[in-house]
Amino acid sequence: MDTNLLTIVRNGSVSMWIIGACSVLALAVAIERAIALWRFTGRARALADAVTRALLRGDLDDGRAQCERSRSAAADVFLASLAAAAPRGVVAKPATPAKIAAAVERERQEVNLKLRRNLWILGTVGATAPFIGLFGTVVGIMHAFHQMAQTGQGGFAVVAAGISEALVATAAGIAVALEAVVVFNFFNVHVQKLALQLRLLVEEYLEIAGDLLPALAARAAPATPPEA
Repeated sequence: MDTNLLTIVRNGSVSMWIIGACSVLALAVAIERAIALWRFTGRARALADAVTRALLRGDLDDGRAQCERSRSAAADVFLASLAAAAPRGVVAKPATPAKIAAAVERERQEVNLKLRRNLWILGTVGATAPFIGLFGTVVGIMHAFHQMAQTGQGGFAVVAAGISEALVATAAGIAVALEAVVVFNFFNVHVQKLALQLRLLVEEYLEIAGDLLPALAARAAPATPPEA
C-alpha cells in the first residue's frame, strides 16, 4: 500500500477530497479569525481613551473623528453613544444617559456577533468530518468486496489492501475533526474573554460619558427657532 498522502488523496474516493477541502476551510477560518481578533482589546481601549479625552475637552466632533478613523472593531460602539447624544443634522432634545446606554448596548451586542463570525464553520467541520471519513471507509470496503466477487477469489489477503486504504478515510476524517474542534474551542473561549473585556470597557466609558454627553450635546445643539 502506498502511504504517500498526496497519492492517497489522488487515488481516494470523493470523501477524501471533501475531507481535504474541510481541512483547508478550517485552516482558512482559523487564520481569518486570528487576524480579525488580533489586538482587539488594545485597540478598543485606545479608542475609548481617545474618545473620553475628546469629551472631557468638550469636543464632540473630535470624538466622532476618532471613531471614524479607528481600525478597531469596537469603533461603532463608541460612535453609537455620540450619535444617540447628538444626531448630526437633527434638532432634538439631548438624549438621556439611559438612552445613550441603550444605544451603546445594542451596538455592543452587534460587535459580539461579529467576534463570533465564521466560528460555526469550525464547529460544523469538527462534527461532520468523522462521518465523512466513515462514509468513505464503508464505500471503500464495499468496493473491495465487490472486486473480490468479480474476480472470484476469496480470503483476507485479497481485500486487505483495499480495506487498509479505505480506513485511511476514517483516519483522515478524525484528524481533521480534531484540528477543527481544538481551534473552535480556542476561539470560542477567546471570544468570550474579548466580549467580557469589551463589556467592562464600555461600562467604564459610560461612567464618564453617560452624564457628560447630554450636557455637551445640549451645549452644542443649535437654538430652536421660535414658533410663529
